[in-house]
Amino acid sequence: MELGMIGIGRMGANMAQRLLRAGHKVVGYARTASTVEQRVKEGAISSGATSLEDVVKQLNSSPRILWLMVPAASVDDTIAQLLPHLSEGDILVDGGNSNYQDDIRRAAELEKHKIHYVDCGTSGGVWGLERGYCQMIGGEDEIVKYLDPIFKTLAPGVGAIDRTPGRPENKGTAEEGYLHCGPHGAGHFVKMVHNGIEYGVMAAYAEGLNILHNANIGKNTHMVDAETAPVQSPEHYQYDMDLPEISELWRRGSVISSWLLDLTAQSFQENPTLSNFSGRVADSGEGRWTIKAAIDEGVPAHVLSAALYDRFESRGQAEFANKVLSAMRFQFGGHHER
Repeated sequence: MELGMIGIGRMGANMAQRLLRAGHKVVGYARTASTVEQRVKEGAISSGATSLEDVVKQLNSSPRILWLMVPAASVDDTIAQLLPHLSEGDILVDGGNSNYQDDIRRAAELEKHKIHYVDCGTSGGVWGLERGYCQMIGGEDEIVKYLDPIFKTLAPGVGAIDRTPGRPENKGTAEEGYLHCGPHGAGHFVKMVHNGIEYGVMAAYAEGLNILHNANIGKNTHMVDAETAPVQSPEHYQYDMDLPEISELWRRGSVISSWLLDLTAQSFQENPTLSNFSGRVADSGEGRWTIKAAIDEGVPAHVLSAALYDRFESRGQAEFANKVLSAMRFQFGGHHER
């Protein structure tokens, strides 16, 4: 099959290259001409386009397939620029991290022009070129089936992972790493919750490793005053933990082993103190949307909420609140900051 890949940054370029290796034709476009030239030079795309109109013109098959790998905030503008150059029956795939409610709206708007829309939550990051991409798909049955060769190529496949005991043969594509989750928006809804869970799992590893990191607190000299709670039983906290070795240990047979832990162990191997990071953690929106969905559904999500707020705090968003706390303590008790 052939498609236009709009957005050929690290992830988009790797996806294009994976498709290219399997014999698909990929026309690539980025806003920066030098990026397009570089991707052609790398062999990541079949050909480069100079504009969105040029992408469409270079696609010879019908219906034409345009796969968007752009930031969520840029999707509407990109679609608006593409629309005048599309024909009835063409297909737009949003493979980024859009809000599923936007998918429902876009699909309805594009239906008026008889253009098909598919939302495809894509997980795999920079490792996807070799490992493949887990894809969570929403859209019309016929169109999703038509795109199956693309999804199948991008997916990791069954690989070396053991089949789930009791799972019927030929039940579906989920064990290959891609799934048609439902109508418009369903794919990004599943990806949204996937990323919300990701926040929580990452926070659990980070908090646990931080407890280990501070397990030698009993060796430290502490200020003794009315403002500072003393360490209880300092003799119980005399451990200098080797976090690179512990994270490596947990990878082997532990019930908390995971790919995220594999990557954590790799980070510790590269820099045991993680001094190359500031600890400022971004959030791209999916965690927020997950919590909103939980509120709308009346479903408790304590861990995911806490993980999201941790990310806000990492960026200094708690600094003023902490100043208010200090001010109140000073006013009611004359307590000075330490």
